[in-house]
Amino acid sequence: MTRPSRSLRFFAVIGVLFTALVALAMLTVSLRCACGGPGVPVKTVLEIDFERPFLEHQAADPVARVLGGGGPTVDDLVAALEKARTDDRVVGLVAHVGGAGSGFARTQELRDAIAGFRASGKFAVAFSETFGEFGPGNQGYYLATAFDEIWLQPSGDVGLNGLMMQGMFFRGALDKLDIAVRMDHRHEYKNALNQYTERAFTPAHKEASQAVLSSMFDQLVAGIAEGRKLAPEAVRALVDRGPFLGPEAHQEGLVDKLGYRDEVMDAVKARAGDGAELLWHDRYLDRAGRPWTRGARIAVVYGLGPVQRGESSFDPLFREATMGSDTVAAALRAAIDDREVKAIVFRVDSPGGSYVASDAIWRETVRAKQAGKPIIVSMGNVAGSGGYFVAMHATKIVAQPGTITGSIGVLGGKMITRQLFERLGVTYDAIGSSANSDFFSETHDYSAHGWQRFQAWLDRVYVDFTSKVAEGRGLPIEKVREIAKGRIWTGADAKQLGLVDELGGWPVALRLARESAGLAADADIELKVYPAEKGLLGALLGGGHGDNSESVEARVQLTIGLADELRPVAAELRALGLGPGAHGVMSTLPVAVGE
Repeated sequence: MTRPSRSLRFFAVIGVLFTALVALAMLTVSLRCACGGPGVPVKTVLEIDFERPFLEHQAADPVARVLGGGGPTVDDLVAALEKARTDDRVVGLVAHVGGAGSGFARTQELRDAIAGFRASGKFAVAFSETFGEFGPGNQGYYLATAFDEIWLQPSGDVGLNGLMMQGMFFRGALDKLDIAVRMDHRHEYKNALNQYTERAFTPAHKEASQAVLSSMFDQLVAGIAEGRKLAPEAVRALVDRGPFLGPEAHQEGLVDKLGYRDEVMDAVKARAGDGAELLWHDRYLDRAGRPWTRGARIAVVYGLGPVQRGESSFDPLFREATMGSDTVAAALRAAIDDREVKAIVFRVDSPGGSYVASDAIWRETVRAKQAGKPIIVSMGNVAGSGGYFVAMHATKIVAQPGTITGSIGVLGGKMITRQLFERLGVTYDAIGSSANSDFFSETHDYSAHGWQRFQAWLDRVYVDFTSKVAEGRGLPIEKVREIAKGRIWTGADAKQLGLVDELGGWPVALRLARESAGLAADADIELKVYPAEKGLLGALLGGGHGDNSESVEARVQLTIGLADELRPVAAELRALGLGPGAHGVMSTLPVAVGE
């Protein structure tokens, strides 16, 4: 065995010191969070930056959190507004809002939290440099209308121009490349398949997309009308005339005042009164502490991202999570086995994925109810296909009106690339042991028997899915198969169809958790996340054996460097629709909703 060089040992020591320092910093932050009220000014204006991209929840792995760039999360924003709502030291809220959003349902979640904050009698001011700079600003403006006052920089615009759904279809390109698509679905509304097999919307695809778009637009109009005290018909007419230049937006009553950031802050401080100080929401949480920390225990389990077998993960390049069946099922089991847990809130934001992985998670939701632990599903932006599969047996299901859900169906298959490679001069030859050895081969088409086996598999999954929906939701199987067929619905429509129970976000889910657990409506509760987060040192060391200080240093330096270098590439891939993507046989989300 060779002895490590001095330089390697030096960097190994530096790596250990780096790890220890970061761990100490995190410990300091956690201690500061636990200390409670001291540190919050006696007259505080909470400040939030909604222009930063935010996630549903931070990755449990602290290394992934650091590499992913941090940033605000939905649960932190909701917690800060809930805590501030009843904190006498907080007198108001000022927020920076832009054109973009992080999804329609997430925007509604934040609008609800802002409305709850304002219900306490405190003011809320939104400031925007521009709601879309020569681009759409529908979601950002929709969020701003939850505030009682909107300021716009004089040079800014209001990109209120309506919603659009646009699909990308690869059939023409695949034909040119001589790639044959051998896929199928259950049934005609399972339209994620269409991007490979069609050149435009099919009638079913267009019907479902139009219904979703109309429902979302109705919600957008209603929210703006309520916030700006306008008639819905007037809002629709304004949208038809948009987008608006800043002075036009002011004249039409879409914003209250035109001004620059310094003017906004001066006005906010004057409104708050002498001695008022601004405090960012994350620092406020550090100092004031989170809500829901004492009382009857309610477990919180997150199921975020495409569903896959194995462990959950977080991609720091695309800042996307995956829902691993091993991780989520284990978290549900831990909550079931914890005698202190009175109920479980299962937060789901997923476009679907593996049928087998979804089924494994579904089983734990059934076991939770059998164990007497009510389980409340709270849906985020999307809970479709496999995302609905894991939710369908819950005690209660809560969705935002704009949540995309349903897509009860299945798709699968393969693409035959043999002709493409033969055009390039690449040939294939193969031998097999059995009649169906080439069943999964991308260079051989299905045989007649293989196609029959594939169809049987699709039928099995579809029958199982719809049967479990009928059982979990207490619906006749005929009704389920009528509204299934792979069709997506907004949360508002899904409630009418019986696929969800109530509309709303965290407050509604927590109310139902209390009710289901037999607790008083105002009972104090402790929210505990399962599984527990890894410590930074443990995450860095991973599962290795022996002295791995060199691997710690290498992992930190190499991964951070790669993340920094590749993040711009990842952004370009995302713009082309090539992000972490083929979510498996139950995936959905066939179109993009224009902001």
